[in-house]
Amino acid sequence: MLSDVFKKDIDELYKTSIVQQTAFWSIVKRKVGLDSIAMNFKSRKSDLYNHISNDSTINSDLLILIQRLNNTDSIAYVPYGPELEPEDEFRGVFLEELSECLRSVLPKGCFMVRYDLRWESFWSKESSVTNNHDSLISEPSIKSQEIRFNYNTVNWNLRKSGTNILPTNTLYLDLQSEFDTIMSRMKPKTRYNIKLSQRKGVAVRIADLCDLDIWYRLYTETANRNGIYLNDIKYFEAILTAKADKTKSPAEVYYLIAEVDNVPLAAMFLIISGNRSSYLYGASSSSNRNFMATYALQWHAIRLSKEKGCKEYDMFGISPNNDASHPLYGLFKFKTGFGGELYQSLGCWDYPFDEEKYNIFKNVERRNQGYHIN
Repeated sequence: MLSDVFKKDIDELYKTSIVQQTAFWSIVKRKVGLDSIAMNFKSRKSDLYNHISNDSTINSDLLILIQRLNNTDSIAYVPYGPELEPEDEFRGVFLEELSECLRSVLPKGCFMVRYDLRWESFWSKESSVTNNHDSLISEPSIKSQEIRFNYNTVNWNLRKSGTNILPTNTLYLDLQSEFDTIMSRMKPKTRYNIKLSQRKGVAVRIADLCDLDIWYRLYTETANRNGIYLNDIKYFEAILTAKADKTKSPAEVYYLIAEVDNVPLAAMFLIISGNRSSYLYGASSSSNRNFMATYALQWHAIRLSKEKGCKEYDMFGISPNNDASHPLYGLFKFKTGFGGELYQSLGCWDYPFDEEKYNIFKNVERRNQGYHIN
C-alpha cells in the first residue's frame, strides 16, 4: 500500500490547509520544546479508493511531534494528520501500515503513535448531519468504534484514545460568496449583534508582540471563567514569532484586538494556511459584554480571511449538539450563529508498539483526566 517512505527536512513539508501539518507548526512547537519529524510516503490510489481505473500514486507527507515523557520513553503525536483520507473501508489498513513504517524512524523508546485524525467520522456520514445547527450524530461505544476501524487490519491494534487533544467538532464557513451572502446565512441575532458592535464604536485592529500582555490578560480571565487549560504566555509568543516563509508550508498569523476607546474587550488569533483560515484562540473580558466585541472580532476575521483569498473559515471547536449542559454549549450557541457546515472528525486514535508501556500510559492519562501536548 505504501512506498518510498522516508524522512525529509521539515522545510519540505507540502503546503496544506491544515495548519497543524505545516512547517510553521513545527517551528512553533520547537520553540516550546517539542521535536518533530517530517515523513514522506507514496500510496496507490487503488489501495485507498474504490472504482479506480488509473492506478496512479499519490505523494503525501506527515508532521510528527515527539513528546518525551522521561529520559528513555516518548510518544509520537500526529496533529490532524495524515491529511490523506482513504475511503472508509481502507482507513484502518492504511493507518496500520503507516504506523508499522514509522517504527524504524521514530526515536528509540517511542512506544506509541497517536493520530489526531481530521478524517470525517464514519457515523456522521451514515446519518444526516443537520445544516440547521441542531446536532451532530452521537458516537457508538468504544468497542464498536474499534471493531469498525480495525476492519481488514492484520494486527487489530488501533485503539480509541481515552481523550481527544484537538477539537473533533467544528464549523466550516464558506467564504466563496459575497460578503452580503455570507452575512445572510447567519442567524438574525448574530447579524444584529455585529451591527450593534459597529454602532457602539467597537474597532478591531491587528496587533503585534508588543500587545501580547493584553492578550494574556484577557486569555487568563477567559480560562479562569470557563475552567479551561491555561497555556504559558511563551506559547503565544512562539506563535507570533514563528517564521516559515522560506519553507513550502508557511502560515500567516493575525493577532486581532477588539476595543472601544482604546479599552481592549476581546482578542483572537487567526491563522491562514493554504486556502483555509482558522480561529485558533479567542478571549474576552467579563465586563462591557453589551458592546458585542466578540461579534465584531469574528466579522473582521471573516472579512480579512476572504480578502486574503481563503475559501473557508474554520471556527475550530464546538460542542456536538445544543445541549445546554455541555461545557462547550456557549461556543456552540455563539459560533453556529455565524452559519456554516457542521463537521465531526474521528479524533484521537492510538497505535501502540509496546503494550505494557502503553497500558501504564493510559492509566496515568486517565488519572490526570487527559493528556496535553505542549
